[in-house]
Amino acid sequence: MIHSSKPQLSYEIGADHLHGILRADRVRTDTLTQLVQHWREPADRDAIIAALDELAEVVHSPAHEGELDAIVEQVEDVACMETAQIELPIPEVRRLLAELTAVERVVCRFNSDGKGAALIKHPSHAATRKHLAANPLPEQQDRRSA
Repeated sequence: MIHSSKPQLSYEIGADHLHGILRADRVRTDTLTQLVQHWREPADRDAIIAALDELAEVVHSPAHEGELDAIVEQVEDVACMETAQIELPIPEVRRLLAELTAVERVVCRFNSDGKGAALIKHPSHAATRKHLAANPLPEQQDRRSA
């Protein structure tokens, strides 16, 4: 387990040890603050609420590809929201790099290519791999020709 000195902006290992998690609480705080920054102006508030209502409709219906992104962008535009980003001074960059390196060491421990435990090639499977290389299954042939 990785213990961060600043958990509100940190990396940690997922419960199954096969993925990493980035926690960035400030993004949420900034998002909510920007969302309501013009809330005192009735016209702006009404426009933001209308955009949020449209977003709620998309979230609660079977969304079409790209529709959710478009509605989220609309909310961001109406609320005059900035890009979700955090400026990091050098000490924070170094701390996060150390945390990410520790996460990477655990998550990618089985394969250097980062694909995790799913692709472990046990020596006992060598004969099967050799046979399938010489006699590929039909679906493997399709992939090779694609």
